[in-house]
Amino acid sequence: MLQLAQIKPGELVCDLGSGDGRIVISAAKDFGARAIGYELREDLVRRAREKISAMNLDKMVRIVNADLLTADLSQVDVVTIYLNTTANERLRPKLEKELKSGARVVSHDFSLNTWRPVEVSTMEPAGHTIYLYKSPWSFENRK
Repeated sequence: MLQLAQIKPGELVCDLGSGDGRIVISAAKDFGARAIGYELREDLVRRAREKISAMNLDKMVRIVNADLLTADLSQVDVVTIYLNTTANERLRPKLEKELKSGARVVSHDFSLNTWRPVEVSTMEPAGHTIYLYKSPWSFENRK
């Protein structure tokens, strides 16, 4: 997911529904990005924070125990999501309103139905589909 977005050092990555933190940790560790994750489940937030602290990534990675719809996306360079179609559709208006020009959205397995991806990739061997979108092109050039 992160490779497809071509993340650069210092960019801000936001993982909405960050679970155990693996995406935000990888963004910082493997790409030199700053990262923030939003997760509702307290047990996953606690686990992610423990991993981040153990890896000394506290200055680059933050986990927020909150609904992803409360995230401020105005300064984010890359948004990553692994949400179902219904959740993506609830999130879509927020992305369209808040994302800055040039921001990228990477969605795992579930497309943003009316948006036009700039790239679609298949992860082997599992066969997962990754969709890359770019603001505002992807939603100004709807399917």
